[in-house]
Amino acid sequence: MAALFGRRMRRGAASTAVAAAAMAALSASGAPSAVSEQPAAAAADRPSAGAPGQEDPSITGDSPYYTELPELKGPGRNDPPDETPTTGSAESGIPATVLDAYRKAEASLAASNPRCRVPWELLAAIGKVESGHARGGRLDTNGTTPSPILGPVLNGVGFADISDTDGGAYDGDTLHDRAVGPMQFIPQTWESWGRDGNGDGRRDPNNIYDAALAAGSYLCAHDRDLTVERDLHQAILGYNRSQEYLRTVLRWYDHYRKGAHEVPDGSQPAPGAPAGTGGTTPSPAPVSPGTPSPSPTKPGKPAKPAEPGDGSPSKPTPPPTTPPPTTPPPTTPPPTTPAPATRLVDLGDGALSAPAGERFADRPAVRAERADKKPAARAKVRFTVAGETGTTFEGGATTVTVTTKADGVAKAPALLAGGKPGALTVKATLLGTSEPVTLGLRGEVTAPRADKLVRTDETGLTCGAGDTFEGRIALTATRDGEAAPGVAATATVLADAEPADGEKAADKGPYFLTPGDEPADDRRTRELTLTTDAKGNLLLPELHTDDTTGTFRLRVETTGGAVVVLELEVTEAA
Repeated sequence: MAALFGRRMRRGAASTAVAAAAMAALSASGAPSAVSEQPAAAAADRPSAGAPGQEDPSITGDSPYYTELPELKGPGRNDPPDETPTTGSAESGIPATVLDAYRKAEASLAASNPRCRVPWELLAAIGKVESGHARGGRLDTNGTTPSPILGPVLNGVGFADISDTDGGAYDGDTLHDRAVGPMQFIPQTWESWGRDGNGDGRRDPNNIYDAALAAGSYLCAHDRDLTVERDLHQAILGYNRSQEYLRTVLRWYDHYRKGAHEVPDGSQPAPGAPAGTGGTTPSPAPVSPGTPSPSPTKPGKPAKPAEPGDGSPSKPTPPPTTPPPTTPPPTTPPPTTPAPATRLVDLGDGALSAPAGERFADRPAVRAERADKKPAARAKVRFTVAGETGTTFEGGATTVTVTTKADGVAKAPALLAGGKPGALTVKATLLGTSEPVTLGLRGEVTAPRADKLVRTDETGLTCGAGDTFEGRIALTATRDGEAAPGVAATATVLADAEPADGEKAADKGPYFLTPGDEPADDRRTRELTLTTDAKGNLLLPELHTDDTTGTFRLRVETTGGAVVVLELEVTEAA
């Protein structure tokens, strides 16, 4: 998170340059949910590989971060060589559970994305800057913070303006988003990049194992190699678009690469909580942009005690009066943990249906409810497509996990019907329950359709009685301007009368021959069912005539209602 407030001076730093390097600048840009388990989600939430200013919202919403710089010495660091103290063991210590999460995330990504080569020290640097390693390792036995770590309200007042995207499910705010958890994800980013790092079947931004793996996955986006400096810098700037943030993270990264050790969970002091974050530790006073932080006074020699006869007053000077304590301003209480979901309710109007190759009009949707039948927020629902139709969710996945919002509703991504008509089932499974809770949503893929049919041949449609029409009639079916393959079509010869509702095929006039070895008279038909080929083309069999003359109509209609009517003229035999 990018910060203007809560900047701590480096101990022993005396110059304005050092003070400025220890400060992080406020950035008020916007923040990266859907996409995409590539996330089945949502690709629009992912940042581009271009310059930070051209990206989608950053992972934290560019909300404030708060940390001090590590006390490092060396050339090019702008440190006063005679005043910067050596690095202490406390600065190199990382709480045991947090360190374990960073290392497991590195190992997991080394197996799943070896090109990226994300180091755990980089995750540690970001975790230090974002939350002081989960408030100094204050975690339960599963690695989850006892109460959410929340960033300030992103309402456009001093920060980015990000309207609520999760119904308050993660951050307890139904008006605006807030960054959440030890790695400070905004809700829409977590929906796209959240991971299950501890294998409990849930993706919880307040869990250090889940958050560390998600952060590493985000840093590795766009096929990055984090051993390449440009990729490394772009990854960090994607987390928070601030050059001061980049420098601060790189300093901690360098610090941890030179040595870090494990310390007990909760043994380190929690960092000061920025104002409006909902934290409980008071933060230092804000510093305005461009205002140098005051340099600490060098320690001097202690004052010599007064002796009798040196002109000092005979009576001791009374100690200063301690002002009465002031009441701290109220803080936003963290959201309470709701009761768990115990059941699922289908919100659909009936069977899901779509023609082959098209998008389903309705999305599978369920509501998670608690035992008291009230909506359950932040419940995890896994949707799985089952069947032989080839149907998938948008993006190609057959399984996606969705988190319910404040109304308890979980909607799966749009379904794309496969090419094979038939029945299917979308299974909705409530995760994190002691007993399996599954709901089957029925669906169907119907025959493919066309919305337009055009004739593509130029053969004549006049023939003498007892003869065969010259050439074969060809047509092409399309849907939304694209070729419509596999579409069923019916070709019917109609009498010369005006068309009527329910009109049946003529009993005389032009006819087709069905395949077979029977005599031609036994294979005559005036109604055929055909299917378009892979390019949407339809080629009718030859048309023959009996001894009946006159005007007839040939009607060709596809599934979906595309129709062509041709006029056939049968004249006297030559």
